Amino acid sequence: MTTNRSIAAALLFTLLLGGTAAVSAKRIYQYRDANGMLHFTDRKPDEAGIEVKETKVDVDPQKLVEMLVNEAGMEHVVTLINRSAGPTTVSLSFSDQNNIVATPPLPLDVVLGAFENREVARIAGDQPGQPAGFSLAYRALPGAPSRLERSDFPYRFPFANPDETVLGQGFNGSFSHNDAQSLYAVDLGVAEGTPVRAARGGVVMIVEQDFEGSGLDRDKYADRANSVRILHDDGSMGVYAHLEFESVMVAAGNRVNAGQVLGRAGSTGFSTGPHLHFAIQVNTGTDLVSIPFAFQDGKPGPLDSAIRAEMETN
Repeated sequence: MTTNRSIAAALLFTLLLGGTAAVSAKRIYQYRDANGMLHFTDRKPDEAGIEVKETKVDVDPQKLVEMLVNEAGMEHVVTLINRSAGPTTVSLSFSDQNNIVATPPLPLDVVLGAFENREVARIAGDQPGQPAGFSLAYRALPGAPSRLERSDFPYRFPFANPDETVLGQGFNGSFSHNDAQSLYAVDLGVAEGTPVRAARGGVVMIVEQDFEGSGLDRDKYADRANSVRILHDDGSMGVYAHLEFESVMVAAGNRVNAGQVLGRAGSTGFSTGPHLHFAIQVNTGTDLVSIPFAFQDGKPGPLDSAIRAEMETN
């Protein structure tokens, strides 16, 4: 998205927010209560005997970080707002500039705390009376920079009965576990609606639960998986993805314990069937990457010897 604003003299401001996000769906319920008052809500009413009209509307997924740029005299003040309930690393830079000075200088990397709202820079023209302009761009990654390369924590299996799960894809899976964020992930196939449990305690950072549908069109569905991201005490983050539409039972900011139900398994996003995509990720400062881990029993469900050997060597 691009926004143009003018300030004093000939200074032109252009804000670049990056690519557009996928659109998700949400249910809106319309009904009249016993007093005849009309209600619109995103939660289905519990009252018995009333007529409820259900409508699906498109909504945008939540932003990890929002950037605001406000005029303050002859300057522009840049403010970053963290929408996550955990730390977020933001890289702010000029994508274009002419006769402009920033305090502090850009590029700039900052780590915002949970839900933090912070002024990070002030921008003004350098030579008075001369044409000036700039474009800003930022990149946000969940988590604070970490040097953790693997996790030796004994993770609890995320389903009550491991024998009712199958490993659809393990570490280095050729179908989709071939990028940094998913290299050390597992896809655990289960029945639709199976409760998903926290493999480790922590704080819920981000929840997405308004996506519907799935498919093999990566461009269309890659960013449409309902998920829960949990921040652990060592700075690593557990990712639970492809959850059922509106099935999440926790909210951002909640502290959860190992074994607590987070939601229900589904097949939303880039998916061929109901399963849980589970990974442990860290923020390296420049990228979000997955790291090796192991469940307490040493295997995610009934694995054959070849798959088990693959995981143990990674």
